[in-house]
Amino acid sequence: SKDHPIVKAGIKLGRETYGSPTTSDQALMNFPSLKLGPGFSGRSHTADEFIYLDEIKEGVQLYITMLNDVLKRN
Repeated sequence: SKDHPIVKAGIKLGRETYGSPTTSDQALMNFPSLKLGPGFSGRSHTADEFIYLDEIKEGVQLYITMLNDVLKRN
């Protein structure tokens, strides 16, 4: 839901919501879930999958910032 606090935190940081082309097992989950990972989604789960170190660093900071935002609301 776009009303979920963690989704709102991501949108607040300029992230957009979309359906990932690589939903993997998420499509089988019968509960609310969020797929959020560093790097370019189109590279994930491909034969030549890779991620840049800068993308990992950005992802870690993004997770910290989003979780801090959620914790401040509660």
